[in-house]
Amino acid sequence: MIMLTSQEIESFKLQLADSKKIAIVTHYNPDGDALGSSLAIYSYFLNLGYDVTCIVPNPFPDYLSWMPGAEKVINAQKQLQKAKRLIQNADILFVSDMNAAHRAGKELENSLLKSKAFKILIDHHPNPSFDAPIVYSTIEATSASEMVYRFIKEINPESQITIDCADCIYTGMITDTGSLSYACNRPLIYQILEDLMKIGVDGELIHRQVYDNYSESRLRLLGASLNNMVVMEDHATSYMFLTRQDLLDNGFKNGDTEGFVNYGLALSSVKFTAFFTEREERIRISFRSKDEFDVNVFAATYFNGGGHKNASASYHYDTLENTLQYFKETVKNHPELNKL
Repeated sequence: MIMLTSQEIESFKLQLADSKKIAIVTHYNPDGDALGSSLAIYSYFLNLGYDVTCIVPNPFPDYLSWMPGAEKVINAQKQLQKAKRLIQNADILFVSDMNAAHRAGKELENSLLKSKAFKILIDHHPNPSFDAPIVYSTIEATSASEMVYRFIKEINPESQITIDCADCIYTGMITDTGSLSYACNRPLIYQILEDLMKIGVDGELIHRQVYDNYSESRLRLLGASLNNMVVMEDHATSYMFLTRQDLLDNGFKNGDTEGFVNYGLALSSVKFTAFFTEREERIRISFRSKDEFDVNVFAATYFNGGGHKNASASYHYDTLENTLQYFKETVKNHPELNKL
């Protein structure tokens, strides 16, 4: 299990003693873990009296707006110069739930790379490539939010985590595991959840706030996605897609399609699924799998993407029609998908 070295802990504590301003940045299209891990860091250090700012590259989904501190988040898409200035002036810079600066989008990438702040990467994706004095990252974690909890406890085992911080950590862990349906077979996870519950987290309430808090547009888009589902029975594969017209017809808002890809695995015969969303200049693709099929390898091999073994993503710069045709060809020719 990854742990901070005594030198890293001492270095961070010395930096804290000389710092006032902390900035936190997460990835483009922030999800529950991106926002959860970022706001957990925000809440923890705000409670210690620091000047803390949480920055997202573009809007997060409406169904996460209840999260403690969400109203204070700086959206770089709307306040780009302010976001860049906050990164530039930070004494400490946390980069959360992403393994490289480019994942924050081209508008913030250079600011992250040029920042003179003391940098800490907290993540759980493979192959971190962000130059920082502290890279606290392992794929053996449910989420960046889990890693934030572990980071706080390693820095100071006696740390008092507030209920706001705990709610954010719990939300990130739950949303990044599909409500504990994957990437969660480790006792440590449940020890952390137990601790969060003891702090006062209401798991049932958070479930309702996250999963029973959708817009009408999200449900209509889900219907359109399911209507577009294709099953490739001979390859234990399914896929769904939404065209740009589908998005327009159903009043799409950022975050509306989060989690749709998981429905493709609901069929007992399916081990691998993909979800395609047609945007202006590219196709966004999400991949999911059951059991041993590695979608990280599949995404990297055919679509220059990546992520985790059972959950990955990529972009494809072609028409939706061509992208779907290419996907079907790769599935038919991929050796492992002929064995499922």
